[in-house]
Amino acid sequence: MLDGKTILITGGTGSFGKKFVEMVLEKYNPKKLIIFSRDELKQFEMAQDFSADKYPSIRYFIGDVRDKERLYRACKGVDVIVHAAAMKQVPASEYNPTEAIKTNIYGAQNLINVAADLQVECVVALSTDKAVAPVNLYGATKLASDKLFIAANAFAVGPRYSVVRYGNVLGSRGSVVPFFMKKRTEGVLPITDDRMTRFWIILEEAVEMVFRAIEHSAGGEIYVPKIPSMKITDMATAIAPECEQTVIGIRPGEKLHECMIPAEESRNVVETEYGYTILPETGVMTYKGDLSNTKPVPEGFAYNSDTNADWISVEKLRETLVKQGYKL
Repeated sequence: MLDGKTILITGGTGSFGKKFVEMVLEKYNPKKLIIFSRDELKQFEMAQDFSADKYPSIRYFIGDVRDKERLYRACKGVDVIVHAAAMKQVPASEYNPTEAIKTNIYGAQNLINVAADLQVECVVALSTDKAVAPVNLYGATKLASDKLFIAANAFAVGPRYSVVRYGNVLGSRGSVVPFFMKKRTEGVLPITDDRMTRFWIILEEAVEMVFRAIEHSAGGEIYVPKIPSMKITDMATAIAPECEQTVIGIRPGEKLHECMIPAEESRNVVETEYGYTILPETGVMTYKGDLSNTKPVPEGFAYNSDTNADWISVEKLRETLVKQGYKL
């Protein structure tokens, strides 16, 4: 699928980007694999593991999605773009709203226009469950970004634009796992609310979703995986069963439960072997994809972390954490 292709990943030095690069190099033989990000130190550190000497196809490109001119230079001759660059920390986005808007919305708009002008084949953008009924600015900017990518299929001749939406990534930077690992040395783990639930996915599964989107998208889809939910108290128990758990109260911009598909969108949702696909509204564009191996979900269907049929136990959480390299 990606053999002989030139691939660019924005935000390529993040948790997802590193795993994406690793799996592309394991599975495919790309012509070029371009890591586009704005932090030269992270690129230097990543190059220690993925050097151009060992992997001749790899390129490191300093740039910011806010800079349209730089994007033009980076995307010249690119076949596939994976858009992982984002300002994603909820508290930082709340305190610096204009910066989140510039990166997450204007950056998305820049990428869409550059991809259209340069006739990129396929663009897959990463989203989040926080984009559904957002209560914080990060979620609101990602909702706007999702809308931009889907609507781009109606006016941009050439590229196929689609979105992959998933929940919290196990162990990614800024997630609760590294936080709990650090706090367990103090003997007490702070819990915002003991009723809280979240969707969870591991990095490998997130990358596989993007591979499927690149291979199968016709343009306009939002892909949502079937993944388990977990209780935040179970994660705390899995990491540090000996620690006391103290409820400190929910933070600003935080939900008790997350939603990846609201009931209002059920009329546009089909179920597939791997998950769900939210199709574009007919008022936005006419969908041209193959729906032969899908089935519509029931009217009023919603995909929420607290009503999910699939739950991950404390034992399974511990097993997964160990497989991901955490020492419990």
